[in-house]
Parts: sequence; structure tokens; C-alpha cells
Amino acid sequence: MVAAAGIGVPDLDRTFELPPRLREHLARLYPEHEITAIEPLAPDTGKTSSKTLKAAGYGRPVRIVLSRGDDVQEIVFRVATADEFGHARRSDRAANLLLAFDDFSRVPEHVAPIDVGMIDGSGAPISLRDGVEPYLLTTFVRGTIYAEDLRRVARTGAATDQDVARVGALARYLARLHTPIDDPAGYRRAIRDLIGHGEGIFGIIDGYPPDVPGAPAERLAAIERRCVEWRWRLRAREGRLVRTHGDFHPFNIVFGEGGQLTLLDASRGTQGDAADDLTALAINYLLFAIDAPAAWRRGLAPLWRELWRTYASERSDASLLACVPPFLAWRALVVCNPRFYPALSEGGRHALLGFIEAALDAAHFEPGWADELFS
Repeated sequence: MVAAAGIGVPDLDRTFELPPRLREHLARLYPEHEITAIEPLAPDTGKTSSKTLKAAGYGRPVRIVLSRGDDVQEIVFRVATADEFGHARRSDRAANLLLAFDDFSRVPEHVAPIDVGMIDGSGAPISLRDGVEPYLLTTFVRGTIYAEDLRRVARTGAATDQDVARVGALARYLARLHTPIDDPAGYRRAIRDLIGHGEGIFGIIDGYPPDVPGAPAERLAAIERRCVEWRWRLRAREGRLVRTHGDFHPFNIVFGEGGQLTLLDASRGTQGDAADDLTALAINYLLFAIDAPAAWRRGLAPLWRELWRTYASERSDASLLACVPPFLAWRALVVCNPRFYPALSEGGRHALLGFIEAALDAAHFEPGWADELFS
């Protein structure tokens, strides 16, 4: 069950007591049994001082004994704890415990899983044991995804005043969104996820089919090595952590009637480096022009420039361009992966990967370099 501040998770380490609603849940699982013992369990049961004593684990387990005559059941109730080892988010802890519930029964001689769930606001457990797949309900918004604007600009080769205004609005939105967060471990995680997450650079590269034209395995491996080096350049810049959207691309941006902006699918804990959101959007101005180069000069180039110019004028970030290259590489690897964009030409893929290779080799990034792709 998931520990999260402010939602009634029992502090069993101190009280040795179970909340009434949890007692009720155990009574449903074990009818007619009486709780006869409650014992918090330490991560290491060693009784003597030792240099190998384990001081902490990933949860707070409690042994509970339930008895009905000669029938004695010993179970372990645990809540997960937040820490900087990939468990800071409630979703992390939920995922780990759901995975444990699925995994424990697969391993011979392992302790058996009994139940898994959440603690509600009153401290009552909500079982997820019989669930098969998670689901999410959201509101619905009417409008048009921003990608349609970029398709039109690529087709006509010219950006309208409204197109430029919309880019400015998006840049100003990001400048307002990117408020500082004081969480050094959170920034290190954001950089770690950029490189090693399944949706990050390692995962996207692993998702390339074999022998992709313009992206042979040797080239992808070399890009990956460059990105790992960038992790060590960025991970100590904890002061850069800001609130982010996390997946700010044109298919997650909706403009409704009157130009009303609505966003979809905020991701990755909504905190990270400002370069994440900017490059997630910016790469698409290159993508939509790379196989339609005539659309660059009067169409997508003005939008690319407006994004960087307006953001810089709205929010002071002196080190932004020194942090862009690995984020731009991540987003370029996504759009160059034929599983996401199968119609991208070999030449377009080669050009975009060459663009990020040059950026990764530089100590910073200059938006003006994009013009060289279309010269």
C-alpha cells in the first residue's frame, strides 16, 4: 500500500496500532480471526553491531499475527516510503508494489502475495487485487491539435501572423510554468530519466528496429555514449529544477475556439529542466520542414526563432543553451525512430541525427544552427 503525506497512512513504526478501517479489511480477508500481535520489522534483523548492518530499506513492514483457535496466520503489511532511489512519486510506489504483487507468485519458494491496494483519505485500504489493467478518466476538450497548424505551414510554406502569435503564446506559457523547485534529488532523477528511462534516450534507442536507414546501430551507440557524458555535465545543476509539462509536443497541445490553449498528457513527474519542454516543441519545427525544405525560410523558421526569442525575453535563464544538447538529442531520437514517424525519409533522418551529433559535441547550443540544415 502506498505511503503519501496527508492521506491518512498509519505511522505503524511509532504507534504499533492499526487503524480501525485496516482492521475491518483484515477481518474481511480473515473472517473470525483475531489480531493477536503487531510487530514492526527492521530492514536488518542482526542483533549485534556490524559494519554490514543495513540501516534502511524501501518500505515499512509490520508483522501481524491473526488467530482463530489453532489456525494462526502470520502476514506482513507494508507501506512504501518515498526516497530518492526512484520512489519519490506516489506513482513510483504504486508501481513497485503492484509489480511485487505480480512477481512474488512467479518465484519458487517466495513469500506469497495476499493483497495490494491504496490507502484512502480516511486511512481505509482499497484493494486492487482483482484489477487487471489500470485506467484513467479525464475531462474532454474540443479543439484542434497544434500539429495540424504545423502541417499546414509545411504544406503552404508560409507562416501566418496567427502562427507566430501562437508560438509566442506557447513560449510565454512555458516561461510562466517554469517556476523553480527546490529538490536536488528531483533534478538528478530528471537527468537520470532523460538518459536511462524506458521513455528516455536508452529506451528510445532500444526501440529502433534493426537496420534503420540513416540510423545504423553504430551511430546510435555513439550518440548514446555522448549523452551519458552529458549526464555528468548536468546532474550537479540542481538549481535548474523547475515545474515542467514533461511532454510538450504538438500532439499534446490543443487550441480551441478563440485560441483557448489546453494541454494533454503531462508527464515525468512534471519537474525537470526547462530545456525538456522547449526542445520537445522545438524539434517539431525541424521535423515538419526536414522533408519539405522550401517551407523553412518563410514558414517554420520564423516559428522556430519566435519560440527561442520569446522564451528568452520572458524568462531569464543564462545557462539554458548550455543544457539543451542532450534534451534535443532525446527528442530528435524520438522523431527519427520509424516506430513513431515511419514516413520520415532516410535523408531527413540522417540530417536530424547529424544536427544533434554536432550539438552534443559542442559545449552549448545555438538556435541559429538550424538554418544550416536547410542551406
